[in-house]
Amino acid sequence: MHNRHDPRVLPMRDGVNPSCVVLPSVGRGLLLDFLVQRLPAVSHADWLRRLAAGEVVDENGVAATALSPCTPGLRYYYYRELPSEVPIPFEETVLYQDAHIVVADKPHFLPVVPAGRYLQQTLLVRLKRRLGLPELSPVHRIDRDTAGLVLLSVQRATRGRYQALFRQRDVAKTYEAVAPWRANLPFPRLHESRLEESGHFFRMHEVPGTPNASTTIDILEQAGNWARYRLQPLTGKRHQLRVHMAALGLPLYGDCFYPEVNDPPEGDYSNPLQLLARSLAFTDPVTGRQRHFESRLQLRPLADFG
Repeated sequence: MHNRHDPRVLPMRDGVNPSCVVLPSVGRGLLLDFLVQRLPAVSHADWLRRLAAGEVVDENGVAATALSPCTPGLRYYYYRELPSEVPIPFEETVLYQDAHIVVADKPHFLPVVPAGRYLQQTLLVRLKRRLGLPELSPVHRIDRDTAGLVLLSVQRATRGRYQALFRQRDVAKTYEAVAPWRANLPFPRLHESRLEESGHFFRMHEVPGTPNASTTIDILEQAGNWARYRLQPLTGKRHQLRVHMAALGLPLYGDCFYPEVNDPPEGDYSNPLQLLARSLAFTDPVTGRQRHFESRLQLRPLADFG
């Protein structure tokens, strides 16, 4: 039987692996009608074009047609497309590559994985296309607004061992950030709280209860009303560093989500979030080597903030 976790019925195309849709267990009618209803972002005419081009293929490698019936439980593969995508004018750098991992330095504004209006303009698709690695997958993620290190797995066979490092908190992660200086706050300090989704613009917020997010915070340098901080997350909640700093009255410079949503217009790259994934350190679970990677990127100097 075809392994749904290892689709080879369609090859990687321009850095993009095929997406999968599963027909309902009780189905009737035509596949075309199901696709139009299930994936309405693609028009009826565009599905017809894709079917005619042989770009919708079932798990057995058989290309569908406009008259293919809905076969209950059958999986179909197709390529996700976007009608137009504005190039992001910043380039990633590959810092390290071997048979098992890739370490990339991601610029601000570049998403790690495809989502919403981003497909080709993502770190993952760029690297798949550039390196020719169809099984490449991020082991962890950082925000689109954050710059710095991302660890990716090259092959499915060893991916779980690298994912376990993050799940078991065996990776030392260090970030740098620029935020206001508050003389009344002692450093270093440990900030712990309970973070949950707020239900608004994918934001997180602190709520009462047992802490599930911990960050150690220290100051690297201070000038005037601003400081450069070292942040070391002990957990990996979404937006954890941004929420913790804002909760201390230290919102990160350029943060358009915390404490308030103030999203810049599309294509405005004038005010990048001053948050950098500076370093990753861990024992390689495959080779046993001690790994330590440092970003080559830099945040703006404090002198720029006046």
